[in-house]
Amino acid sequence: MSDIDDKPQPLVEHLVELRSRLIWSLGAFFVAFIVCFFFAKHLFNLLVIPYKWAVIWAHLDVTKAELIYTAPQEFFFTQVKVSMFCAMVVSFPVIAAQVYKFVAPGLYKNERAAFLPFLIASPVLFLMGAALVYFFFTPMVMWFFLAMQQAPGQGDVAISLMPKVSEYLSLIMSLVFAFGLVFQLPVVTTLLARVGILESKWLAEKRKYFIVIAFIAAAILTPPDPMSQIGLALPTILLYEVSIYAAKLVERGRAKAAASEGSSLTDVDARD
Repeated sequence: MSDIDDKPQPLVEHLVELRSRLIWSLGAFFVAFIVCFFFAKHLFNLLVIPYKWAVIWAHLDVTKAELIYTAPQEFFFTQVKVSMFCAMVVSFPVIAAQVYKFVAPGLYKNERAAFLPFLIASPVLFLMGAALVYFFFTPMVMWFFLAMQQAPGQGDVAISLMPKVSEYLSLIMSLVFAFGLVFQLPVVTTLLARVGILESKWLAEKRKYFIVIAFIAAAILTPPDPMSQIGLALPTILLYEVSIYAAKLVERGRAKAAASEGSSLTDVDARD
């Protein structure tokens, strides 16, 4: 029990501590939102770059690539959404630190040592998923949609893609969140393996069921086109294999620690 830093406190003091952590978290988000809203147009232009890449892939004139908005307030609220999205990303380290400071006093030292690496790995994996969306999947999806355009001629009317700013933002945000959540799979499974809820053998046995679930989840989380659905399902299956390997590493470490502890007890008994 001496490894726990927390001391018995009245409920009111815990609520005061929780309020303080929430104020710091909301304050960090609000400050980040104000700064991001000031640069909202520039941030949205950064999000449009994958669409420009898709236009180039489709062998179209990139100078004619444009987004539209059909309601007077649409672009304003789009900028608000962009600012909130970026503010959440920017303020996440502060929010995560406040969460850790709130729960850390109630954990043993070995539990804190085990929890902290996952707290660091989680945003890194989320950013890896977001980068995959930004540099590859969004251009690929937009190229797929651009390829459906129809040029005029021989009685055919011209059918052109003119994305709305709000719909394009919704598309890229849904892809980022979907991939970011999927990339948390190794973190979740490793944590569950550490506490003994999951085993690598069980995960390997349920692989075929997970493949089906991965495609169902991809169909729900992504837009209704085969490119983005397959693009999410395949990395999910790959991350599942990584999760199985991570669970095996946890089990090996646990077995090695148990063997080391057993040998120490044997040495003590021999001396006695």
